[in-house]
Amino acid sequence: MSAPLRILGLSTYPEHAAATRYRLLQYVAPLAAEGIALDVRPFLTDRVFDTLYDRRRMLRTAGGITAGIVRRACDVTRLGAYDAAFVQREAALIGPPFFEWLVQRRMPLVLDLDDSTYIGQRSDVFGVVAALLKSRKKPERLIRWSEHVVCGNPTIAAYVAQFGVPTTVLPTIVDVARFVPRATPGDGVPVIGWIGTHSTFAYFRRLVPLLEALARRERFRVRIVGAGVDDVRIAGVEVESLPWKLERELADLQSFDVAVYPIASDAWAAGKSGFKAIQYLSCGIPYVASPVGVTADIGVAGETNFFATTDDEWIDALARLLRDAELRAAMARRGRAYAVEHYSRARTAEVLAGVLRAAAEKKRSRP
Repeated sequence: MSAPLRILGLSTYPEHAAATRYRLLQYVAPLAAEGIALDVRPFLTDRVFDTLYDRRRMLRTAGGITAGIVRRACDVTRLGAYDAAFVQREAALIGPPFFEWLVQRRMPLVLDLDDSTYIGQRSDVFGVVAALLKSRKKPERLIRWSEHVVCGNPTIAAYVAQFGVPTTVLPTIVDVARFVPRATPGDGVPVIGWIGTHSTFAYFRRLVPLLEALARRERFRVRIVGAGVDDVRIAGVEVESLPWKLERELADLQSFDVAVYPIASDAWAAGKSGFKAIQYLSCGIPYVASPVGVTADIGVAGETNFFATTDDEWIDALARLLRDAELRAAMARRGRAYAVEHYSRARTAEVLAGVLRAAAEKKRSRP
């Protein structure tokens, strides 16, 4: 029996990060069953990530990034122990692709792109400073150096294809054994929930006038998770804004009776992989979403969720869900079944194993 293939997993964010579509640690066990040993090495620590977007903690962030560079330098001194590398977006949060360049010189590199990182986005927190610390051509170089690119959706795959690099589209997945519906239906005033990050909170802000109009017709509360903003106000509505915490993530999701997933209709948003929609489905939460990019293909409109484009469509869809508990329950059951069928870890792990094995075997077959 041949020895297991050893894969170096390089991720920017720690395994707890809300932004991470592949929490790489969840693949360790299923890949091991496929004869692949995945060694996960994040760039940031949990402690640094928790304050990454806090302007008051700039010194901690700078120190944490410096420590991440040192750790990454140590990682590349051990490249000889691996058959291939699986890089999630990039190996380091800032700077040119120096570490990735070293990696691809020693072994095949498989790149994961779950967002359209090749489209420049201005940071809401660090502004022009972030742009100066980033390497503009980094995503393109990583693609060109890759043996294979795992893409979160067809939009990203179409961009990668122009470089002649093989692609595999793998949908964002969740651990359906962990992300489950709550045990008992909610009671009292229904909760409309949103979960995301500081960078996507701008999408939610566009719903504030609509929620104020809805509050004149229906009773509901709003729970916001991960926005990084404490003082969100919606006239006529009780609003709770919470920081995202790994240990509370599931409970926060399960506290939603209805969820919203607004997305802007632009090139950046079109490249997103619909992770929150998939979480909502897995937890049995009926939701209303903007039909943008791959999100338009997630779920079954009218059965697991609603799509809305105009203001009236948003208000009407939310009003229907708030008024009808039986409709919410039916959509929850269908959504959960859809998630288990389409986005379970077992389905994706088998495909990912094939990609990694093919890349790793190229190194082993070299003289």
